Amino acid sequence: MSFKPRNLLLFGATGQIGAFILDALLSARDEFERIAIFTSQNTVETKADSLVRLKKNGVEIIVGEISDEEAVGKAYEGIDTVISAVGRGAILAQIPLIRLASAAPSVKWFLPSEYGTDIAYSPASAYEKPHQGKLKIRAYLENKIEVPHLAYTYVVTGPYADMYVYLLGEGPRAVGGWDAKEKKSTLVGEKGEGRVSLTTMKDVGTLVLATLRHPAESWNRALKVNSFTTTPAAIQAEFERQTGGERWTDVTYTSLPELRTLENQAWESGAPTAPLITLRRIWAEGGTLYEKRDNAMIGEPPVQTLEEVVAQELQRVNS
Repeated sequence: MSFKPRNLLLFGATGQIGAFILDALLSARDEFERIAIFTSQNTVETKADSLVRLKKNGVEIIVGEISDEEAVGKAYEGIDTVISAVGRGAILAQIPLIRLASAAPSVKWFLPSEYGTDIAYSPASAYEKPHQGKLKIRAYLENKIEVPHLAYTYVVTGPYADMYVYLLGEGPRAVGGWDAKEKKSTLVGEKGEGRVSLTTMKDVGTLVLATLRHPAESWNRALKVNSFTTTPAAIQAEFERQTGGERWTDVTYTSLPELRTLENQAWESGAPTAPLITLRRIWAEGGTLYEKRDNAMIGEPPVQTLEEVVAQELQRVNS
């Protein structure tokens, strides 16, 4: 394949995960002719200082609303690769973005906002409630009648390690997580021994950049990539090691049946934590594990370790 991405456009670049992707691209600024971001007027007004810094680093700022098809179409002029990092609430807004990208003469490659849990891990994945929006995006991208000339790549990372280790407090404690400040935790699964593959948010950026560097290996496929595979018990042991070596006394466990009960109750009551609980159940069931990950296909980029994640979390809570 002779294609090499040179002119990039990012959606959601100032959001939680988009900022890490943009940072990674800027670390390789000389590899690209253009790095542009499409952002709203609200972002211009609320993140003015950040946008000034981006401009100084050679980022082109295009202001508009993603619902404005004329503005999006104009933004695609001269762009060959589109990267989306829109949040869960805007997942379906990608359909017109994809349609317009397919119609744009210069655009060849689209990376949708796929970072996270594998939505096609098993036949059961098609019925998981949090997956439905992303499943519709995949179906649209793979429809060669609707999108005949646009290549795609799904960068599937599994849960974000940075968030996995401090979710305690965002929902019922039994959902699982670690409170490093109070030295208390809840481990999901039998003795916390279930394996889970995690990716740091920084590494999402690293892995997207590596994907762009390997189009021949990445086009029209899902890349299953991650930072490391561990267990809740191993995370607990690492927290204890980095907090003086003593056992934490406030450690509880949630079985998978208990987690399923919490999940059903959350959906029935309309709790905002319901998608989170479903995702944690999927992770605890092994829905991020593969016989072989795809990091090597994109050059085996350097990734962070569990030790680094725990150290960063301890620094966060103690700062």
